[in-house]
Amino acid sequence: MDTIVHRGPDDSGILLEDGIGLGFRRLSIIDLEDGRQPLGNEDGTVWIVFNGEIYNYKALRERLEGHGHTFRTKSDTEVIVHLYEQYGEDCVRHLRGMFAFVIWDARRRRLFGARDHFGIKPFYYRKDADRFAFASEIKSLLLMEDAAPAVRLESLANYLTFQYVPEPHTMFEGVRKLPPAHVIVLDENGDMAVRRYWEPVFEPENRPLSYYVEAVRAALDDSVVHHMQSDVHRGCFLSSGIDSTAVAAIMRSKEPIRTFSVGFEGPNNEAEIARRTAAALGTEHFERIIAEEDYFASLPKAVWHQDEPVADPSAIALYHLARLAREHVTVVLSGEGADELFGGYRIYREPLALRPLAWLPEPLRLLLGRIARRLPEGLPGRNYLLRAATPLEYRFLGNARIFSEEAKLELIKGGRELLERYENPWQIAAKFYERTRHLDPVTRMQHIDINLWLPGDILMKADKMTMAHSLELRVPFLDVELFELARRIPASLRIAGGTTKYVFRKAMEGIVPDFILNRPKLGFPVPLKGWLTGARGEELLERLKDGRMEGYFDLAVVERDLRRHQRGEADCSRKLWTLYIFALWHEIFVEEAARSELAAAGGR
Repeated sequence: MDTIVHRGPDDSGILLEDGIGLGFRRLSIIDLEDGRQPLGNEDGTVWIVFNGEIYNYKALRERLEGHGHTFRTKSDTEVIVHLYEQYGEDCVRHLRGMFAFVIWDARRRRLFGARDHFGIKPFYYRKDADRFAFASEIKSLLLMEDAAPAVRLESLANYLTFQYVPEPHTMFEGVRKLPPAHVIVLDENGDMAVRRYWEPVFEPENRPLSYYVEAVRAALDDSVVHHMQSDVHRGCFLSSGIDSTAVAAIMRSKEPIRTFSVGFEGPNNEAEIARRTAAALGTEHFERIIAEEDYFASLPKAVWHQDEPVADPSAIALYHLARLAREHVTVVLSGEGADELFGGYRIYREPLALRPLAWLPEPLRLLLGRIARRLPEGLPGRNYLLRAATPLEYRFLGNARIFSEEAKLELIKGGRELLERYENPWQIAAKFYERTRHLDPVTRMQHIDINLWLPGDILMKADKMTMAHSLELRVPFLDVELFELARRIPASLRIAGGTTKYVFRKAMEGIVPDFILNRPKLGFPVPLKGWLTGARGEELLERLKDGRMEGYFDLAVVERDLRRHQRGEADCSRKLWTLYIFALWHEIFVEEAARSELAAAGGR
């Protein structure tokens, strides 16, 4: 509990009974006086520890009172307790919100846990022959006896492609994530079951554009209002894009709000656009420019908070943004999830671009691919032919694909044996592609991102980087009610005329300022490429050489890529960054732990 005090600095609580221990750190948001945890029912036979927020808790409370349940607090936590009493494991099907919780059912001597529909809140666990432990962060589990941190090599191999470790595995041997939309049940005999309770299924329906425009506008407004519930100050992250601007605009229509943005010096400074947007919306705006020195100085602390390596450079920008916001508010709303729901990533336009060759018989497309491979690299049209000749299932793994299997074979020490035995990225994605054979390519790509990229990268960094500063982040786009609408929008209205998020953009007309409506997506444009061209690149190489990375990687390959990057022959910044973040993570979680063990052994 003390290790994750940053997640809950306001209060703590412990329940210890025969065979069970529940601990909780609280960040007070709703029912500041009486919402303490662990929280039990009237006779102490059902206890809960719960991280998150339930946005329909007031409606659920009224329904449960109608069934005869009596409440002692005004908290959303107690609603889950009575919901479990009423519906058992099906309680999760009634929840609208973000959550990771565990319920101890004393009568049945059973532990029941659940994670929210999209994976907004984390849930880690480890199990051995006579013990089961769970936590919101892995670092708590590492304090258990016989829990010395060790790298799971299969996870490292997948991390090098995805830039994160896909569910249900982690970078740590023996530690797993409960996947989004799953429950976990453990009985007193140690028998454990993990099963899915919901799936984000797309079922497009052909309705008029006007129907979806009005429906999206109403559904997002409703979601934002529900996500604004709190008994503490709240604000909104604000970038230069339409997603966070839409959330901020709707919030501002309800009450005065504070908005927050960060940027980097240079031509793609998002803070400048955000400042103009804030003025147009009439918010109280705060911004900060992140200097290169501040960015790199914060890396060790940010990586420690991440638990696992996530090689997304924007995660560090988010760390600084959260620190700024926490100086003024305790809760922020943000725009994560809009791209996955409404088709916002530029890569989603690719199927339309490849359509001129999509009608060709497969043998002919494969022949074009073989011809393209013989063409010189960099020749105009070569990459287009290669992608057109490659089936979607082998072309798209999500929004990041850092190292290919061929590159990993060259990079990883003993890589051939590892890559022959592990579940590779294509096999991981195949499980999700299998469920969408009947759908169009754009929708299939969104399905991949919702199941892989969203929980593995977007929501992972969103939770960890904000909770590092005791700041609760809420994501109104990732609302089950809003998804129920978004999943029915045809691909032709998501990507139309080369424009991403077409329906959503039309729905936001008159709500979002005109100069934001059709701006291209930037994310957090971290100037990593330029930084690694100079002295930072040399520092990165020295860090990889000084640590224990030679046991994992062929460092001659790493140095070759750095030199190519410095000479401008190729942009290797994301590859180099992926290795650098792993090296920092390894030093913090593996090497430091080993040194502590040696020191303790010497003391004995």
